[in-house]
Amino acid sequence: MIVTREQLEQQESERLAVYSLKSGASRGRQNPEDEPRYRTAFQRDRDRIVHSAAFRRLEYKTQVFVNDAGDYYRTRLTHTLEVAQIGRTVARALGANEDLVETICLAHDLGHAPFGHAGEDSLNAVMKGNGGFNHNAQSFRVVTTLEVRYIGWHGLNLTLEALEGIAKHEAARDLSGLMGLDPKTRGSLEAQIANIVDELAYSAHDLDDGLLSGLLIPAQLEELEIWRILCDRCDWHGTQLDEVTRHRFIRELVGMLVDDLLTTTDGRIQALTPQTPNDIMTQPDNLVKFSDDIWSMSRKLKQFLYANMYFHPSVISMARRADRIIGALFESYIEESRQLPKLWQARLERDGLHRTVADYIACLTDRSATAEYQRMYAR
Repeated sequence: MIVTREQLEQQESERLAVYSLKSGASRGRQNPEDEPRYRTAFQRDRDRIVHSAAFRRLEYKTQVFVNDAGDYYRTRLTHTLEVAQIGRTVARALGANEDLVETICLAHDLGHAPFGHAGEDSLNAVMKGNGGFNHNAQSFRVVTTLEVRYIGWHGLNLTLEALEGIAKHEAARDLSGLMGLDPKTRGSLEAQIANIVDELAYSAHDLDDGLLSGLLIPAQLEELEIWRILCDRCDWHGTQLDEVTRHRFIRELVGMLVDDLLTTTDGRIQALTPQTPNDIMTQPDNLVKFSDDIWSMSRKLKQFLYANMYFHPSVISMARRADRIIGALFESYIEESRQLPKLWQARLERDGLHRTVADYIACLTDRSATAEYQRMYAR
């Protein structure tokens, strides 16, 4: 039996909650296309992201530890896949559109610069006065402008729902202007899920990498209530974590956060009884949330990671190297744009010198940025 797109759309309408976005009711694409015979519009969006050059480059972009720090730390790609996995679980449990959540999750970091947040900070600094640099805005730029795969338009030509989810998935920064969206409306349930599972994943998995690297030790974590709860739940009160126990702790942490997220969000949905996706998007606050207790503990974990891991001397050293490389590349390309590849030189008139250079550097991986720097400055 072959299941057609129309049948998949019908299954969505029967299975998903009334407040979820349905692919069969999509507002379409900026450039109209005939949809596939055996995939929904949102499934096609997901596939286009997976096949994009920007997605492949994530394999060699930093999460916390630069690519040459070791083979077992998370990269921007493995982080993205973990976010998508958790996002699918949460979406399925809440009756949201799993394909759309996965699409937003897979796209959310496409715009990251090399060297992680240190690279983003460096690019933002050199772009001061020229629009700055933000990886969420850059992700939107990647899928609408920078990917070149089709005749007749730039970008991936995603559905308007996917584009809106990418633009509005970040609660901390209003990117509505990217699409001329109403800044008074919130992201869809699917966008809200993508936003919060991103934060959930990087806190839990950065903790995992911190313990693996030795930058963090269990004794340091005892000040955190969430760690003490995990110790009790795992019935462990030792001083050194072996690999299996470390994995168990991280699984328990993710499970605890997901359980709380689902319970709290379901309660908020039950209280609101939304009948359409718009009922969720017009609320004054996000519906997808942790409980106050878990949110407080999660924020303290994040603060701990900033103090003890992200600003650890060895990580700071990597950040300084990133700043040096990106600053030098940016200055060199601004002074002589003919160093850019021909494809990027062709964009100078349309996008301007500074934005084109920032776009090019953001597309580099850790190792290609390092190689460019060495080619320019090695003596």
